[in-house]
Amino acid sequence: MRSNIAKGNSGLTYEIRNIVLVAEELKKNGIEVTWENIGDPVNKGEIIPEWMKDIVKDVASRNESYAYSPTKGVLSTREYLANQINKRGGAQITPDDILFFNGLGDAVDKLYSCLRPDLRILLPEPTYSSHYISEVAHGSIPPLTYRMNPANNWQPDLNEIREKVRRYKAIVGILVLNPDNPTGFVYPENLLREIVQIAKENDLYLIFDEIYNKIVYNGKKTVLLADIVGDTPAISLKGISKEFPWPGSRCGWMEFYNTDKDESFKEYVNTIVQKKMSEVCSTTLPQMALPIIMEHPEYNNYLLERSKHYEKLSNIAYDILKENRYLFVNRTDGAFYMAVAFKDGILNNKMKLKIANKNVESFVEKLIDPDMELDKRFVYYLLGSTGICVVPLTSFYTDIPGFRMTLLEKDLNKFEKTVKTISDKVIEYIESV
Repeated sequence: MRSNIAKGNSGLTYEIRNIVLVAEELKKNGIEVTWENIGDPVNKGEIIPEWMKDIVKDVASRNESYAYSPTKGVLSTREYLANQINKRGGAQITPDDILFFNGLGDAVDKLYSCLRPDLRILLPEPTYSSHYISEVAHGSIPPLTYRMNPANNWQPDLNEIREKVRRYKAIVGILVLNPDNPTGFVYPENLLREIVQIAKENDLYLIFDEIYNKIVYNGKKTVLLADIVGDTPAISLKGISKEFPWPGSRCGWMEFYNTDKDESFKEYVNTIVQKKMSEVCSTTLPQMALPIIMEHPEYNNYLLERSKHYEKLSNIAYDILKENRYLFVNRTDGAFYMAVAFKDGILNNKMKLKIANKNVESFVEKLIDPDMELDKRFVYYLLGSTGICVVPLTSFYTDIPGFRMTLLEKDLNKFEKTVKTISDKVIEYIESV
């Protein structure tokens, strides 16, 4: 080419899927991979109930499910979702305050790309990859963050949020993931209300990623943004990929609160809508199926049973890993991930795990870079040594070394064995020097 045509990506990678490429190479050398990296319940053996499949079959038999939907989404579905919010008694919205996307990745991209490049969203750290990649792409500089503290159950420090907002005038919004990904932290109501108050006092808007809002367990309780937002401009992100689960549907949406309270926010929301309009619409079929599935008499019990299973896995993993002297471990209370942090200063670039397969050992060691993040180094050795595929915690834009694993395995005995193996390999790795 006459010029370098690729736009730089600042070295960003989506490690959740990037490590799959490594694992696929190891499979070619006979390694059996245990996938603990991607939050796809279906690929981990979740059985979609027959009543849900029947609903999808019925909707797929209707001609209108093959047509374009309105840009904002199927009207009857938006009416249903608006009614679900309004009957809670908090924020009151109309169907026009809801905008559908082809998955929340699409929605997240629009959130940041429609923001002025000199303005910033304050992100949690660690944070889910789609948010930080989109924020970096929008601003071309590293994100501004508030720290989730592994020594305090991954709870953020409100004083840090207040100080960041005060110091950096470019901050116009605060992102909250509740329940959090990757940490599994569930925000108590009082903490959420404090964050809403910080936004209100500083004339900011809020983004709450609430895609896991119905997957909460271990006795924890939380609230939706709509319940506590008051008159603060805000956006909630929701979807069906984790809740139904139907990740292949690529069906998510934004709910806009208080667009009439601030002209600048109203213009921002309109920019998002106009950008979505250039794509015509989002996929029709899952939108049409959504209210029928949610209103099915089996739906709530189905969600409850799944949450009970995640609770079992959360406690199995916590009870095993909390005994490991080299790790910070917190019990996961929502979503279906566990983030585990190494204790400060414990890792170095001399540590190794034995890899029995010489071809695999050679392949892994060629990937190891002296400047590689220390937790990524461990994750690659773990994969080569055991076939267990987890994600380095630093890939979620944090300097806290660790790893994230899923809580999706259907076989409890297999899961317990996997976690025990991870714990044993942590000790072996750290004590290898």
